[in-house]
Amino acid sequence: MKKMPVLFVGHGSPMNALDKENPFNQNFSLITQKFTKPKAILMISAHWYSSRLQVTSGAHPKMIYDFYGFPDELSQVQYPAPGSPELAEQVKSLLQPENVELNPMRGFDHGAWAVLKYLYPNADISVVQLSLNRLQSAEWHFNLAKKLAALREQGVLIIGSGNIVHNLRAISWEHIDQIGAGYDWAFAFQETVNQAIATRDDETLVHHEQLGEKAELSVPTPDHYLPLLYIMALRERQDEITFFNDKLLAGPLRDLCKIPFPSTAETQTQVFGCFRHQSLPNSTKIPP
Repeated sequence: MKKMPVLFVGHGSPMNALDKENPFNQNFSLITQKFTKPKAILMISAHWYSSRLQVTSGAHPKMIYDFYGFPDELSQVQYPAPGSPELAEQVKSLLQPENVELNPMRGFDHGAWAVLKYLYPNADISVVQLSLNRLQSAEWHFNLAKKLAALREQGVLIIGSGNIVHNLRAISWEHIDQIGAGYDWAFAFQETVNQAIATRDDETLVHHEQLGEKAELSVPTPDHYLPLLYIMALRERQDEITFFNDKLLAGPLRDLCKIPFPSTAETQTQVFGCFRHQSLPNSTKIPP
């Protein structure tokens, strides 16, 4: 089997899950047509931010509606993909000597199901989620992710679901539905991160806090940024990087989707990137 790509996606608002016409969701549906259907999926979501390493190990994970203040319709969304106790055990083994707890009760959070619903709408691929240990540094996460590389050779698609720019306190409600609206600092951070990804500048990506105010405002907490580091740690020298959904929305929200593909004699590896902050080709700068 050809080596699987890796994918980083911006999941945006939970409400996106209800909008089939959303351009980001449409791109999710298109991007998975560019590579072989995976045997299983390992999901690293911003919304499982734990005090320890855990992996879902149940055969039939339940839905987690980890939000409030949204329409009841959103809490009725189903994504009945099976789990994989076997993959969970393999992840636990690969990440040794770190202690990884098997969690048979944990289900899919919206960082997982809101994007999987459009990436693989048939829900016929086994999905396992790996938690983010909030007590560890960005560099620790980056190095931990490298241990998962063997899964790419085995038909497992590794997906990071978060946002590159994610500052809910700075949302401009006036521009909440305007794709392309963003603050100067959000655009500046987006450009720096894009450049670091394109040039394989892992030092900048891992130590983003050294970028000053634009990083402080764009990544006030690490939970949504860390899934990107897992995907960047898993790309290989020959992988080609592809960006999609590279947009800003409401000022401080940005999703990026990327995928690295393994290169062979016939085909180049790609890293598909899908950012979900929303910014139109004609971007709107929001005054500070």
